[in-house]
Amino acid sequence: MPHGLHSIDFTSTNIFTFGLLLSDPQIQRSVKNIIIHENYHYPAHNNDIALVHLSSPVLYSSNIRRACLPEPTYSFPPNSDVVVTGWGTLKPFKHVHPYDTNNVKIYPNILQKGLVKIIDNKICNRGKVYSGVITPGMQCAGFLEGTVDACQGDSGGPLVGADYKGTWFLAGIVSWGDECALPNKPGVYTRITYYRDWIMSKTGL
Repeated sequence: MPHGLHSIDFTSTNIFTFGLLLSDPQIQRSVKNIIIHENYHYPAHNNDIALVHLSSPVLYSSNIRRACLPEPTYSFPPNSDVVVTGWGTLKPFKHVHPYDTNNVKIYPNILQKGLVKIIDNKICNRGKVYSGVITPGMQCAGFLEGTVDACQGDSGGPLVGADYKGTWFLAGIVSWGDECALPNKPGVYTRITYYRDWIMSKTGL
């Protein structure tokens, strides 16, 4: 999966959209500032996190909801349910013929969601999975058998989980993976609790 912000042209005007339909966004905001982690060095996967300061606040609605930032000690236990959302491709690029005129159909207009499971980093670091490359700042989520996963175009999107009160918390940010929904290759996310102090230092939040 490509990273979420490394390809942004910082010399141009970037617009973020909010809502359920990509073709008819409810709200659009320009970007006032982007803070990329100072120790992020593409194409490495560590510290794959950035903060986006919008030009003005976004009002919540039935289709636009917030996800709270968890405290550093907040736990998303292994095998717990979490949800990933995005407008990324519905099938991996390698399975689409480059001259297929219907390629546009692999990108949805409606925001997609997938219910996945938190996977313990020890399991994700097994030899047949990611063989030791998963660091404490990363979080695996998905299924070892495949089936449901984020894909190209979802990078930078949210992975959220609800507590017993029904409050949604941001567990991760779509970061990378080996293709999409392959067996023993779950999605890898930036772990928000690991970077909570960094977020506080940059935003005061």
